Amino acid sequence: MSEIVEQGGDIIDIGAYSTRSGAADVDAAEELARLRQAVTIVRRVAPQVITSVDTFRASVARAAVEELGIDIINDVSGGSLDGDMFATVAALKVPYILMHMRGTPATMQSLTQYQDVTAEVVAHLATRIAQLRDMGAGDIISDPGFGFSKTLEQNYEMLAGLEQFHTLGVPLLVGVSRKSMIYKLLGATPHEALNGTTVVNTLALAAGAHILRVHDVREAVEACKIVGIAAGSSNKTD
Repeated sequence: MSEIVEQGGDIIDIGAYSTRSGAADVDAAEELARLRQAVTIVRRVAPQVITSVDTFRASVARAAVEELGIDIINDVSGGSLDGDMFATVAALKVPYILMHMRGTPATMQSLTQYQDVTAEVVAHLATRIAQLRDMGAGDIISDPGFGFSKTLEQNYEMLAGLEQFHTLGVPLLVGVSRKSMIYKLLGATPHEALNGTTVVNTLALAAGAHILRVHDVREAVEACKIVGIAAGSSNKTD
């Protein structure tokens, strides 16, 4: 944890429920128990760092904020898996990362039918942002959901059209770190996908991404510095 901060990471994202395809189910009580352990470690090692909780459950999000002092809610389902999430976010008044995904982690890769993936994802997020605003939610961050209910080709189509997400009027988060869209394209493994990840992160930054969700902090921070100097802007990593 301290290494993340030392290398320049601004946010630590803490999750206790894997959303990869085929991952085992974890009930809410177990998810929260795991989070308590993880947050205790993070607070001890990096007490001043901003923290986000990666959960699609409103009850877990509420407990994480009210009991554990988490700063941001990161919801890979964009409110689709728990009908109470938007009301919870609005009540808690904390920043909310709204990601696009269809179905569940177990079914999402069977739900990749789009006429125009970028336009449809932008439209979906715009509708959800409007709903959140109507309910009183404040700080919202959009996440296109690379790798979630998109084919490899659709991920790169979204990357090419990433600037369209700025029409949403909220900060843009991109999370592509070591994902299959990179290592499958390169005929590599996740372990061998760092260079490809850095290339995609750089393209995302050049298109105006504000936040990168990464595994390799130092390399992402270096990309942010170089692109920031070239573009005269700054970006953050978590």
